[in-house]
Amino acid sequence: MPNYHFREIWTPLRWIQIRFYRDDADRLWVKRGKQRRQPLRKRDIDTTETLRDH
Repeated sequence: MPNYHFREIWTPLRWIQIRFYRDDADRLWVKRGKQRRQPLRKRDIDTTETLRDH
């Protein structure tokens, strides 16, 4: 499991418990309520997995 360092981006949506974060690789993540953080875009989900040797 990779380790990430997140910075929270302040938006007014924080008042309704939707928070946005940026990680080390400058990808955007979203957290809704008490759920886990998830990459905002589908292609970011694919790049978070480990790379395999081909």
